[in-house]
Amino acid sequence: MAFVSFLGRVLFASVFILSAWQEFNEFGIDGGPAAKSLRPKFNVFSKHVSIQTGLQVPDVEIKYLVAAAIALKGLGSLLFIFGSSLGAYLLLLHQAIVTPILYDFYNYDVDKKEFTLLFVKFTQSLALLGALLFFIGMKNLIPRRFRKKAPKTTKTA
Repeated sequence: MAFVSFLGRVLFASVFILSAWQEFNEFGIDGGPAAKSLRPKFNVFSKHVSIQTGLQVPDVEIKYLVAAAIALKGLGSLLFIFGSSLGAYLLLLHQAIVTPILYDFYNYDVDKKEFTLLFVKFTQSLALLGALLFFIGMKNLIPRRFRKKAPKTTKTA
């Protein structure tokens, strides 16, 4: 059972590892294609936050956000593979921050093709969030130490 659990964590984390590896290879000086696609979405998101809360989102270099996302995905995945709750929390943090920014279906009309594509991606990210929450919940249910049972006594005639 331990091997199956390990294999499941490897397969789950492979989504994040492959994504982090691709973004790392394309990073370049300006953050690569990930930064170029994130910039307009981050601007729209920061405007929404400013309008809704009245708080000003700090001006941030997008390439640093992409680098932080790569680090969260890479480190979180490696820790998660070995069963660490910290890895799951790092991946959870990444998903919670990135999902509403990247998959902004709420900015499109329901009739648009983009709405459907983004909504599907958004729900897939929610499924990953749910799996991470499930892992954390199950990890917290398992006691840290297993108590040894008293040895059975045998009856002698």
